[in-house]
Amino acid sequence: MLTWIFRLILVTAALLGGWNRNPVQAQSPPRPIVAPPAFQGIDFAYGDCVNDSGVADLSASGAWAPTPTEGLLSSVPMLHEMISPTWRWTFLPQGFLYRTYWASVAEPRLSTRAIHDFGGQNSLDSQIAGRFGIVRFGERYSEEGIQLDLLGGANLRQNIDTSDWDMTGTDYRYDIPLTYRRGPHAWKFGFYHVSSHMGDEFLQHNPTVNRIDYYRNSLYLGYSYNVTPEFRVYGEIDYAFSRDFAEPWHLQFGFDWGPVQPTGIQGAPFFAINGHLREELDFGGNVSLQTGWAWRGEGLGAGTLRTGLFFYNGGSPQYSFYKESEQLLGWGLWYDY
Repeated sequence: MLTWIFRLILVTAALLGGWNRNPVQAQSPPRPIVAPPAFQGIDFAYGDCVNDSGVADLSASGAWAPTPTEGLLSSVPMLHEMISPTWRWTFLPQGFLYRTYWASVAEPRLSTRAIHDFGGQNSLDSQIAGRFGIVRFGERYSEEGIQLDLLGGANLRQNIDTSDWDMTGTDYRYDIPLTYRRGPHAWKFGFYHVSSHMGDEFLQHNPTVNRIDYYRNSLYLGYSYNVTPEFRVYGEIDYAFSRDFAEPWHLQFGFDWGPVQPTGIQGAPFFAINGHLREELDFGGNVSLQTGWAWRGEGLGAGTLRTGLFFYNGGSPQYSFYKESEQLLGWGLWYDY
């Protein structure tokens, strides 16, 4: 009797092992994913478990189903390299896949710069802007995948040589970028609108100046590569399909070097340079340089706070005065998304 019971146990164990065994190799039991406390997005995950190979497995919940990309990836090898089978949908995700260029003065961010123009004027240039991710198909807790963002804000200049700090001009811009990141490579494609307006106080004090309505509706394509985690190089091209005073083509390129991991209160040094070529200036454009100290916050949604020296040379960053050449030196405070 004991012999038959022992044989029954062996047969049962063999059958169970066969059901759970892959034809190539045995798979480990699925392990649940525990969301970190800092996660705030709403996740539309198709599975609650993954195995040790990182592949989604719903069998633990009793209702197995293939991953959304399983069939597509196996049939198109190039997509298998571009899209991970563990990617899933997340609404209002944390973090960004393609971050703003640190030294660019064109992109929306939070910043203020006290600057001296070698032509003799002192100004305060500020940007008031915000950015958030709308939806991501990618990793939930790391910056990898495909993501749609929305950002926008205003870039304003005040003349601090006047008693009331008169408003010289304001540029308004919003972007809708679709971004992609896998490993050190990142791409973005999107649309932006920018319109420029001279300040009322400036026009009152300069009645002979002709007001212009500079604006651009543009499509852009950008690529960045992290040579190391801290060192990123990038290039971008944009074409204005609708415009006034502007010409169609703009080009940007440059690099950022600085902290990408949380720094704590001690911070770390940074250095960034950006070149912006504009067709309306016969592709003369401008060059911008920043260097100083930076702090990176905790969590995927944290940005980078920077302060340091600022230098700018070329066509005015206020597009209402785009034909005027400026040489600016000052100190800035920036918060980048």
